[in-house]
Amino acid sequence: MVITSRVKRATDHSDDSGPGPSADALSIGRRIRHYRTAAGLTLGQLGERIDRAPSQISVLENGKREPGLGQLRDLAAALGVTTDDLLDPSPVDARQALELEVERNQMSPLYSSLHLPAVKVKSLPQDALEAIAGLQRQLTTMVRRRAATPEEARRVNRALREQMRQQGNHFPELEKVAGEVLARIGYDGGPLSQRQTAAVADHLGYSLHYVSDLPSSTRAVADTENRRLYLSHEDVTGHDPRSHLLTALASHILGHSAPADYEEFLTQRVEANYLSAAVMLPESEAVPLLQRAKKNRSISVEELRDVFGVSYETAAHRFTNLATAHLGLPVHFMKVHSSGTVHKAYSNDGLPFPTDPLGAIEGQYACKRFTSRTVHRVADRFSPYFQYTDTPGGTFWCTARVLPGGDFSVSVGVPFAHVGWFEGRETTKRSASRCPDPSCCREAPDELAKKWEHASWPSARTHASLLAAVPPGIFPGVDTTEVYTFLERDEPDEE
Repeated sequence: MVITSRVKRATDHSDDSGPGPSADALSIGRRIRHYRTAAGLTLGQLGERIDRAPSQISVLENGKREPGLGQLRDLAAALGVTTDDLLDPSPVDARQALELEVERNQMSPLYSSLHLPAVKVKSLPQDALEAIAGLQRQLTTMVRRRAATPEEARRVNRALREQMRQQGNHFPELEKVAGEVLARIGYDGGPLSQRQTAAVADHLGYSLHYVSDLPSSTRAVADTENRRLYLSHEDVTGHDPRSHLLTALASHILGHSAPADYEEFLTQRVEANYLSAAVMLPESEAVPLLQRAKKNRSISVEELRDVFGVSYETAAHRFTNLATAHLGLPVHFMKVHSSGTVHKAYSNDGLPFPTDPLGAIEGQYACKRFTSRTVHRVADRFSPYFQYTDTPGGTFWCTARVLPGGDFSVSVGVPFAHVGWFEGRETTKRSASRCPDPSCCREAPDELAKKWEHASWPSARTHASLLAAVPPGIFPGVDTTEVYTFLERDEPDEE
């Protein structure tokens, strides 16, 4: 049950229907040389046939000049081939493929920046050519991984969030896949059971194994050779096991391959999380419920949570997937740490989020007067918390909860004009934010600053990841040695 339905990458603006690879001067030159040597001609002999000096033929064969159309026709006639033969961009054999790869890499900005001499590949033995090509590939891979700095990660995250905003955080392709998955397991409404979730794995041909020694840097590990999926015992006791299992299976359902870069890694993670939520709260069931609630002016994230038996965070996420596309409501979502750091954020309603110079939201501090911050100071953690907040972008209404453990809050809100559809709209709690004006909550009042600015020296609680780059690797942050050792240890015995 593998369904290859992928969300378009956030920064990919290419037209997939366009033409394929075209010949360049280097590939044309290599084909001229190939057909010349196959015909047993020297440079001078081919030059005589088209009335050109041998040096001019050499320039063409080395890819330093591209022949004009007329010259291309003369060359083809002299070599007994067609112009299409010379323009075909595919290498004529494995040797030529390696030569083209090495020479193109030597002409790249990366190679030029190293100030290394260019190697004449024509005379290199095969093993030397393969070694150089391999070194170039490894160098390119290392540079790409090192480029995954926090700035690069924020840039990619911003681009992906903008794509989500443009389509109302709704992905019809993934909704369709979720519907197909549910149809395969015979889902007929109500909360998704653990047995039905396990049936998804069964349809994919995976057996489930809950273990106590799962590598600490992973949430699940798939042995694709033996079709075994390993999950942690902690998922059964401390989290919703259905969510973790579905997220682990999502990449296999969607036909994901190993991500080539951080952008693809992040896109795949968004797709997996979206698909997991779409299976647990099916569009076919959740939308009618929300539409009835809107008609009754009683939309509630708590009701969505309770009807489908999911966490508040999952219900809040799912609401943002469906609210704009099916209810016509602009919304925002925030997950904020108790320290004030924004962990996740989404908005298409104009709420003025804090941003860094690159436009990234995650990692910034939410205004202390936002609902996502004030809910951390509420004594009653079991009842929904509602609040209106006046901002430079208008007045917004939010509902929020502190998640189990107390470290994070999740809030969902809408502009004032749309609050009439929600439970909790009658709240009298109100706040005012002037952020991003620093005087709102980031700068101390003048009288306090004058008194203590030069009479204090706090010892900061520095986060361990403050100076760290995005973890390297195909799957950032995953210790592959741990994973491979784990799989080797748990590999089933051959019968």
